[in-house]
Amino acid sequence: MSLHVVFVNPEIPPNTGNIARTCAATNTVLHLVKPLGFDIDSKAVRRAGLDYWEFVNLEVHESLDDFLAKYKDKRMFLATTKAKRLYTENVYKDEDMFLFGRETAGLPKELIAKNIDRTIRIPMSANTRLRSFNLSNSANIILFEALRQLGFPELK
Repeated sequence: MSLHVVFVNPEIPPNTGNIARTCAATNTVLHLVKPLGFDIDSKAVRRAGLDYWEFVNLEVHESLDDFLAKYKDKRMFLATTKAKRLYTENVYKDEDMFLFGRETAGLPKELIAKNIDRTIRIPMSANTRLRSFNLSNSANIILFEALRQLGFPELK
């Protein structure tokens, strides 16, 4: 049993390192979709993941099109501030995939438009100075709701 966190074009190394650590600790597959804003071997990414990297089930994809083609039959949820549905309004299943866009722009608009029925968001204040939550924090919030619904499989 495993869930999947997908970072599409992440730009900030510590966010990727942080979610890598979470994925290692929860048996979650981490997908990174190029282009990346950093080298995954960089010291900043490794430091944020500490000594967890060897335990991360990591897949790196050359492009979003490559990723979508490989996993076209998987159920995917797109995290975006533009979604109408809250992340808590879904019933999650084993093998679900959660896609998160890059820190400065989110997921591609055309991807969101084509999959609007599979978009989810985290509620936040209407304070317009806030664009969204931190990327790795957002991934953790949504991932742990799915894990909770599944009874925290293989976790103690």
